[in-house]
Amino acid sequence: MKKTSALTTDFYELTMMQGFYSLGYNPDVVFDMFYRTNPFNGGYALFTGLEDLLTKLENFTFSSDDIEYLKSLKKFTPEFLDYLSTYHFSGDIYTIDEGQVVFAGEPLVRVHSNMIEAQLIEGMLLNTLNFQTLIATKASRMCLASNNGVIMEFGLRRAQGDDGAMSAARASFVGGTQVTSHTLAGKRYGIPVAGTMAHSWIMAFDSELDSFRAFAQLYPDNAILLIDTYDTLGSGIDNAITVGLEQKAKGLPSIGVRIDSGDMSYLPRIIRDKLDAAGLTDAQICVSNDMTEEIIEALVKDNVPIDSWGIGTHLVTGGFQSSLNGVYKLAAKKKAGEKSYTPTMKISNSFGKTTNPGIKQVYRFYDTENNALADLIALNDEEMKSDEKDYTFYHPFTDSDMFIMKKGMYAKKVPLITKKMENGVRLQPEKPLREIQAEAKKNIAMFHKSYLRRINPHIYKVSLSRKLKNLKRELIAAERLKTMDEKESKSHSSWIG
Repeated sequence: MKKTSALTTDFYELTMMQGFYSLGYNPDVVFDMFYRTNPFNGGYALFTGLEDLLTKLENFTFSSDDIEYLKSLKKFTPEFLDYLSTYHFSGDIYTIDEGQVVFAGEPLVRVHSNMIEAQLIEGMLLNTLNFQTLIATKASRMCLASNNGVIMEFGLRRAQGDDGAMSAARASFVGGTQVTSHTLAGKRYGIPVAGTMAHSWIMAFDSELDSFRAFAQLYPDNAILLIDTYDTLGSGIDNAITVGLEQKAKGLPSIGVRIDSGDMSYLPRIIRDKLDAAGLTDAQICVSNDMTEEIIEALVKDNVPIDSWGIGTHLVTGGFQSSLNGVYKLAAKKKAGEKSYTPTMKISNSFGKTTNPGIKQVYRFYDTENNALADLIALNDEEMKSDEKDYTFYHPFTDSDMFIMKKGMYAKKVPLITKKMENGVRLQPEKPLREIQAEAKKNIAMFHKSYLRRINPHIYKVSLSRKLKNLKRELIAAERLKTMDEKESKSHSSWIG
């Protein structure tokens, strides 16, 4: 297995780590990874990248070259560099399953380790999960916009580097795309690959018809002909029909046509009429050309006859949103000799940046038809076994908003966070990508379409339990009192002086 360099971290992580090491201060800690707002102004995200993360963690080490590089910076002591040379992640990882529908504010990953190890993996963890979750969510939105049509990922040439292209292909497949144009992604992840011709193929021949005939002769079972090189309606579709009829006379599979430019509402209608009139009713129409989810949704609602969609730029880059705002925050710590963890939280004047303290679990409530109703973030040690009791849901940011989930309103609740890695070793073999994709499709189907719609989605309730809400209030109040006491003490000292 290829090693992942532990230099895949922000430099300040290393300076903090050396500080903890030098001070002999390395408490057991729990960090949460979560994101603050749903991407694309939407109502949800699709958690993706977990299997890649676990693989990287198992192989996250410093090579001898890495240590020599750090030594050359003259920032680190020989003792600390010796420690890094033997580093291997030895913590536990608890997460929501890959391919699960998730929401802002929910802990998606819990890292249980010591402080030094937890700090080192932060950048790599966020890099892996933020990007793949963003792209999988984009792919799922495009699939929904197409009414679960055939979406093909064509993004290699527009992705952010070769690593971005690989991650985007993987994440897109989880989100619902059916094939990729990226051959290496097909090999590594088992994604079906697809692709036929570029405009250069047609231009290399003496005539468009000659190019189509040559391609159909070479690939009779997959003759998808690109018809917009010269004139889509003036020559492209007519030459494609000629080859299609020749194929049909030989008893071969029907052709398909791809359009990569022009009016995607007008052209497919005319092309469909021409194909049908020629007796090629089973010929498929594929479109590409900078498709966005907005364009896809509009064309589908307008009943434009399109069979498949080739999407590159706006899928693999995230379109108008370039990143997911996932963060990694300390939630609890336990010093040497202490028996239990002390909850911690970041307190901010901005409600959105004030974190939820303690070690937490997320429970999803379902009705009798297995439809998701609401999520409750609770402390991990809360008694939540009964499905025959009422639960109070508190708004994450305000004290006045709450509702009661009565026992007759839900059929069951399920804890979403489970242990995936223990002592730095994954607990289960890597899950096949097709299985993750199937789970993602099933999970999305559990949510009412109002939560999934592209514009102005209904807000899915993500709330805090009574115990967690009270703990959060207590910690905020204690910190406010501490701050007031410190200000009063400084003021008094100044007056005396």
